[in-house]
Amino acid sequence: MSQVTMRPPSDAPSGPSVPREPARLGWLDLLRGIAALMVALQHAMYYYTPAVWTQMSRWIDPGKYGVLLFFLISGYIVPASLERRGSVRGFWIGRLMRIYPLLLTVCALLLVPLHLGWWEPRAEVEGMDPLVGTVAHLTMLQDLVAVPNLLNVLWTLSYEMVFYLLVAALFATGAHRRSAEISMGFAVAAVLLGGLLPRALLSETLGTGPVVLAVAAVLVAALAASVSGRPGPARWGAVAGGALGLVLLLVNGRPGAWETLSIFAVMFLGTAVYRAEQGQISRRKAAGAAVLVFGCAAAAGLLNADQWLSGAQATELRVVWTGSLVLAALSFWAGRRLRHRRIPRALTWLGTVSFSLYLVHPVLLMAAEALLGDAGSQRWGGLAVFTLVLLAVSWVSYRCVEEPFQRLGRRLLRREAAKG
Repeated sequence: MSQVTMRPPSDAPSGPSVPREPARLGWLDLLRGIAALMVALQHAMYYYTPAVWTQMSRWIDPGKYGVLLFFLISGYIVPASLERRGSVRGFWIGRLMRIYPLLLTVCALLLVPLHLGWWEPRAEVEGMDPLVGTVAHLTMLQDLVAVPNLLNVLWTLSYEMVFYLLVAALFATGAHRRSAEISMGFAVAAVLLGGLLPRALLSETLGTGPVVLAVAAVLVAALAASVSGRPGPARWGAVAGGALGLVLLLVNGRPGAWETLSIFAVMFLGTAVYRAEQGQISRRKAAGAAVLVFGCAAAAGLLNADQWLSGAQATELRVVWTGSLVLAALSFWAGRRLRHRRIPRALTWLGTVSFSLYLVHPVLLMAAEALLGDAGSQRWGGLAVFTLVLLAVSWVSYRCVEEPFQRLGRRLLRREAAKG
């Protein structure tokens, strides 16, 4: 198979100007660890300390904050990874080896006890067609094709996947340097179109099964073309993948468009920050984009909360959404302030196992509920034990699943580079 190295057609970076990505960025690992831990604690407190969780959720949602922080981090580092390699094939090898081994392992471990009747499936999952559900989850786009997530945290992977598709398309067409403009475009659209765009339009009109199979077919064809090694098909494959992701995002999402558009504004803002650091755009431009993105994202939530809830609940949604945005922005800013300092190894370790922590904690919570019964009392000791067990299991998961496949991915990437 011939090597794939597809560079933007008109402004391809070369020599020392190629964006450089350090092997590990301690401050990003720190933020990853915080984000994953916040999501896990949000769900764990709902089970172990429900009264505190109820009071807290009126003012702040640690899970939403953690997810927004994750999206900022992805926006910052993912495009840099693609541009540093200059290879769409290498990019997809790295992404698939990073995500799929653990994702498939966790889903498999979850399906066994569900099949044996040891655990009750989530209410939304009951009655789901096994073939449609499997295909949707394999594409990682299940949240955008009206298929319930097998695990509640998997919804974010659908938006990560669309981001990968858009990043590859922008790189293939040479538009990847316009991150600030793209982030501002998504932000403005969140305000102007956030309450107008439909939800699950394709799935409700054509049926979930046909949409899932059509999306899977287009995605496979687009990815196959984009890594084919032939410049024309590779470019058009990347564009087709990006178009697919954008269509699903705009007219077939599960949450309101105001939220999904805000999410992508935040992700591309992370990319704009990276470009400012690399001298590709001015810092003033990145700062202006940040003000507009967070201002529009907050406004989109304030304007559209009534579509979801009413009265006091709508007010709580506005407070929680705005607070999560502010906390994510401040955390990312504070993390960047530490980028030239040495981060303690214990904190970077938490970031190293963050993906395992993120995917494993719902399974552990299901196991705890099966063993201990429904939540109903304040169990701070149980919460502490759960956190320690989660950290231990996440470390084992990282060492046994993530790390070996990441090493394999690096070997494949070196092989690809050698072919050039």
